[in-house]
Amino acid sequence: MSVESPCLNICTLDRDTRICTACLRTLEEIGGWSRMSDAEKRRVLDRIAAEAR
Repeated sequence: MSVESPCLNICTLDRDTRICTACLRTLEEIGGWSRMSDAEKRRVLDRIAAEAR
């Protein structure tokens, strides 16, 4: 089963952190999402969840 993207289709990139203020992924994570393994995607989602606490 493929891991779904957290994209909310309202991209707003913070210029200083290079993180999308909507989905909380880095520019590199957004650009590489389709090439990441499911395990890599889960690590990104885990990081986002930890930062959101």
